[in-house]
Amino acid sequence: MKQFITSLVLTLTFFSYSQSELKFDKRFGQSENKWVVFQPDSTGVYNFGFIYIDEQAGFTFDYSGTFAINSSGKYIPEKIDSKGRMKYRLQPNNVLVAHIPESKLNDLEVTPVPDWLQYYEGDKNSIERLYRWGYLYNGMHECEKALEYLKKAEKINPNHNGLSVELAFSYNCLQRYDEALVVLQKALKYNEQDAYTVKEYIFALVKKGRLEDAKAYFRKSQKTLQDKTYIPESAYNILHQYFLNKEVKKFDEWLKESESVLATSPQFKTMVEKMKNEIKN
Repeated sequence: MKQFITSLVLTLTFFSYSQSELKFDKRFGQSENKWVVFQPDSTGVYNFGFIYIDEQAGFTFDYSGTFAINSSGKYIPEKIDSKGRMKYRLQPNNVLVAHIPESKLNDLEVTPVPDWLQYYEGDKNSIERLYRWGYLYNGMHECEKALEYLKKAEKINPNHNGLSVELAFSYNCLQRYDEALVVLQKALKYNEQDAYTVKEYIFALVKKGRLEDAKAYFRKSQKTLQDKTYIPESAYNILHQYFLNKEVKKFDEWLKESESVLATSPQFKTMVEKMKNEIKN
């Protein structure tokens, strides 16, 4: 009995040690060019693969197979045939993965950098790649990382198509609204018809507390913009700020003015109904 207990303790110790090597605390956007593993299933089997950026598809997971961890902490892989490998486009969500320690890659029979990755890398110093990587990192809500690429692109050509609004998106995301406004005001002088730029400009005004300016620009853009894709979102951002400020009168006035616009979006319509019920309580 004593030997059994000792053996069980050793097994649990090894399992606990192996588990401690895998810390499931990384988002997809923090895992470019990393071997990653997802939380194990109920049998202790792990799915693993490599995350990289495809310039067209964005963040991509190249599924390599599964592995188990034996009592000595060794990773025992069951890899899939290369012809049957699957790739999954990744979206921002709450799923966290672990980065596989480099010391365990030999167990999995993989190299730190797959040979095929070179075909996706491109010219790392070109403005097109810097801009694209910044755009993709913004899309994953990794705005600090996005800004690293976008600032490098800005040094090459500050007038590169789409660069200003991506910089502004990063600044807004990081709550650096003054910097966003500087970039956006300059961009709007050259093109007042870019709907994405207008949306980010109104958002920055709202977050700076300049709600009257935001409403004035909203009204102007509602009349002049040909592309009205983001009009409901801008109306909602203004309304939501009044909700956060608990300004009931201003909330009601803006809702009355913008309700027909908000009603065109099922998503915002639902959120507006929730705010209407909560702001009076």
